[in-house]
Amino acid sequence: MLLDHPSDGLTAIRTYIGAIFVSLELSRSTWLVTSLSPGKGEKMSKHSVAAGNMAELLTLFAELKRKTEVRTGQSYPIITIQEAGLDGFWLHRVLQQEGIESHVVDPASIATPRRRRRAKTDRLDGETLLRALLAYKRGEPRVCAMVVAPSPEEEDRRRLCRERQALIAERITHVNRIKGLLFSQGISDYAPLRRDRRSRLETLRTGDGRELPSHLRAQIGRELDRIELLLEQIKAVEAERDGLLAAARKPAEKPADEKAALDPVAMLLALKGLGANFAAVLWSEAFYRQFSNRRQVAAYAGLAATPWQSGGIRHEQGVSKAGNPRLRTTMIQLAWLWVRHQPQSALTRWFKERSQQGRKRAIVALARKLLVALWKYVTQGVVIEGAVMKPAA
Repeated sequence: MLLDHPSDGLTAIRTYIGAIFVSLELSRSTWLVTSLSPGKGEKMSKHSVAAGNMAELLTLFAELKRKTEVRTGQSYPIITIQEAGLDGFWLHRVLQQEGIESHVVDPASIATPRRRRRAKTDRLDGETLLRALLAYKRGEPRVCAMVVAPSPEEEDRRRLCRERQALIAERITHVNRIKGLLFSQGISDYAPLRRDRRSRLETLRTGDGRELPSHLRAQIGRELDRIELLLEQIKAVEAERDGLLAAARKPAEKPADEKAALDPVAMLLALKGLGANFAAVLWSEAFYRQFSNRRQVAAYAGLAATPWQSGGIRHEQGVSKAGNPRLRTTMIQLAWLWVRHQPQSALTRWFKERSQQGRKRAIVALARKLLVALWKYVTQGVVIEGAVMKPAA
């Protein structure tokens, strides 16, 4: 059996772990497989397989198990680790379907040397992943952060909000491009999103009284074509989102367990100041998964504090920004709307008391407190103090 460090007796960390540990360093062309098997001491083996070739990968795993059984006379399971990245979670799901224990790690959570220049290759990264997996399975605290893989349904559900965000960003780009083109001709009062944008374009005159040049007018017309297509796509995505929210609401019967009766979508939409988009983002990006405490909630959104302390020197570095960027952006936007639409709530009063020292810092802190309060509200039914609900339809 595998012994991480030679020792005469067991300690809290030096425990016998009977398994074949494998790290997968994924790329577009090849996958580097680094393994550590019982009976080989502490020697790591490295193999390359073609990217996406699951048959070759499973054949390699079977060969590793066969060689280990020949050396030790025992059969050992395989435990794998891979970084979260562009490959998503499909490989993780395939490995689990094959009965292989699979872990997906946040690459930013793995400790690296702090030298100014450090060597970085796929071979070294594979060994680092393998050491992190060994430490994690030994039970070392905070050695790395494993990613909770969403189900295929949860992963697909959040596509709507992300697509809407991408479409709106693209719409803003085209609107700004049109305004920039017209501003260079002395025109600053044109609104590309108005319904009369086509007729208004024909009546525009430059700052020196000329009609718009023909090529410029044609270019702006093509930009308007793109904007109109984006507006149609945004409308279609929002309709699909609203249908998803309506389907997610639970039936009216009252279950025996009160916690089972909690409906996150309906509860979020009942709060004044929260519309369909905010409810959909919170539901699909945050409240679909389980959190153990408020610190995990804040850390997942990247709103946790990052203190810096060395001896007698202490200061705050701001929020970590290490979590879900979409959720963090949404919560800061929602915090500003919360102050406007919920002026009598305890959170708004807390913000006004501390905004004198800096509104930017206070609004980020409010976003963190609001996210935790909403988490308690949708999971435990704890109503936010002073919050106003929408009037019943």
